[in-house]
Amino acid sequence: MTLDEIRAAFIADLTAVAPDIDAESLRDNDHLQDDLGLDSMDFLNLVSALHKRLGLPIPEADYPRLATTALAVAYLDQALAG
Repeated sequence: MTLDEIRAAFIADLTAVAPDIDAESLRDNDHLQDDLGLDSMDFLNLVSALHKRLGLPIPEADYPRLATTALAVAYLDQALAG
């Protein structure tokens, strides 16, 4: 997957979990919980959706690496690369 495809997949899952988030105004460094208001259950649903979509295990220790879109895309790219 390209970085653009990973970003699109992340945003699709994010907006499915939190439909109040406007994908058009989302900035790469917006913090999912602090800036966008995701609660812990929304975040867990996002992790689950990413796991289903990408087939990647995402250990709890790595959750901070999903805190922003930019961090998440970099993490997912690295994880997909193996």
